[in-house]
Amino acid sequence: MKSRVYESVVLFNAALDDDTIKNLITRIKETITVNGGEILETEDWGRKRLAYQVKRSKIGYYVIHRFNAPPDLIPKLERYYQLDENILRYLTIALTKDALEQIEIDKSQQSKLAEEVEEIIPVPLVEADEDEEENIVKEE
Repeated sequence: MKSRVYESVVLFNAALDDDTIKNLITRIKETITVNGGEILETEDWGRKRLAYQVKRSKIGYYVIHRFNAPPDLIPKLERYYQLDENILRYLTIALTKDALEQIEIDKSQQSKLAEEVEEIIPVPLVEADEDEEENIVKEE
């Protein structure tokens, strides 16, 4: 079967401690690789406030996995998501060539922006003399 590129967004319960979340992420990666997939990238967005409550949670922990996999892996992966009570929501989509190109463009723009921010030279603060401070106070 032909392999496709997928993106899977998982929303974990943010009340879990960091070690538990890391273990859950590792188990998802193992599920993908054991069933014939290959992890391309994992984005850990961390804890974010939700727009509305999901299963009585106001905060969620977001993780995005991009991976190559045969199409028969997706039902197995989503079944795993359904059975895990720590996963609040999930969404898995197949990425098109256009979507993959846009992801690469976004990454390059972010790296350029990061380089530009690093190039900005901080302006040192100049302390005012005591005479200048007295003049400012008298003028007021």
